[in-house]
Amino acid sequence: MELIEILGYLSALVIGIVLGLIGGGGSILTVPVFVYLFAVNPVTATAYSLFVVGLTALVGAFQNIRKGLVDFKTALVFAIPSFIAVYLTRRFLMPSIPENLFTYGDFILTKNIAIMVFFALIMLLASWSMIRNKRPEPEAGAIIVYNFPLIIIEGFVIGILTGIVGAGGGFLIIPALVLLAKLPMKTAVATSLLIIAVKSLIGFIGDIETMELDWNFLMVFSLLSIIGIFAGVKLNQLIDGKKLKKAFGWFVFLMAIYILFKEINFL
Repeated sequence: MELIEILGYLSALVIGIVLGLIGGGGSILTVPVFVYLFAVNPVTATAYSLFVVGLTALVGAFQNIRKGLVDFKTALVFAIPSFIAVYLTRRFLMPSIPENLFTYGDFILTKNIAIMVFFALIMLLASWSMIRNKRPEPEAGAIIVYNFPLIIIEGFVIGILTGIVGAGGGFLIIPALVLLAKLPMKTAVATSLLIIAVKSLIGFIGDIETMELDWNFLMVFSLLSIIGIFAGVKLNQLIDGKKLKKAFGWFVFLMAIYILFKEINFL
C-alpha cells in the first residue's frame, strides 16, 4: 500500500471525528480525500461520500438520540423536502449532465472540474455565513418557533446541492437550524447528523441504480470513519458552541481555498 493511500485511510478517522464534533464537515473532507488521495473520479467520489458520510452520521445520530440532544420535529420538517431533492438529483439530474460542459479553443470545462469548483464555491459561501454571523445563539430550552416555508425551501435547495456535490450539507444545515428553527448550537449539531444520515443514504440509493461501486473499499473506509465519530461525539460535549461555529467556518474556508487552488492549477 502506498503512503498516499495510508494517508487516505487515516483521513477516514479524521472525517468521523469532524462529523461527530461539528455535526457536518465530514463530506467536506471525504470528497477531496477520494479525489486527491485515491484518484477516484469526482462523480463517483460524490457517490462514495454520500454513503460514507450517511452511514457514519447515522451512528453519530444514534449516540446523540440516546443523550436526548436530537430535535425530531425539526429533523422531520427539514429532512423530507431535502431527501426528496437529493434522490431526484442523484437519480436523474447527475446522470444527464454531459461530460464536457463547455469548450472554447483548447479549453474544455469538464463535468469533473465543474463539480469540484462548484463544491468549493458552496464551501466559501457557507464559511462566510458561519464566520460573519453575529446573531446571538438561542438558549437551551428556548421555545422553538418554526418558519415552515423557509425551512422547507432551504431543505429542498440543500438537497439539490447535496446531490450535486455529494456533501452531507452540515455546513449549510447547521446555520439553517440555528437561524430558522432557533435551535441551540449543540442541538443543531446533533439534529444535523440525523438529517445528514437520512438524506445522504437516500441520495446514495439513486447511485446504486446508475453506478458500479467498490463495496469492499467503501466498507473499510466507512468502518474507519465510524470509529472516528465515537471520539468526535465525545469531544462535542467539551467545546463551547459559539467557538465551535466560528472555528467550523474557518475550517470550511481553508478547505475551499485548497480545492480551488488544486482545480485552477489543474486547468
